[in-house]
Amino acid sequence: MQNLHHKQLKRFGLEGSIYTDSAIPRLKYEYVSLIKMEMRFSGYVPRLDIDPDFTIEYNSKGFYTFELSLYGVFVGKRRSEWIMGVDGTRVVPIQKNKLREYLSEAA
Repeated sequence: MQNLHHKQLKRFGLEGSIYTDSAIPRLKYEYVSLIKMEMRFSGYVPRLDIDPDFTIEYNSKGFYTFELSLYGVFVGKRRSEWIMGVDGTRVVPIQKNKLREYLSEAA
């Protein structure tokens, strides 16, 4: 088993604008899912013990600007398909009954 104690973290981020406040929760969920897919394609998995960092502010132009950050560790492209994330030093595998659901989201 690979030692994950002092693995270097990589920040995956996204910045943008949201024009209506009613869309903020839905878009936050979609952007987190998008970044997690990007992580997996790069061979990274999310750190489950570090919550996504989502900051948002209303600007004078009449819309919201946001920044979203997630942190991941490199486990390799093949292993990232079978690992939900890393919690501390413990690898959390994708449950077999959730695998189909995960694969359909990725497609």
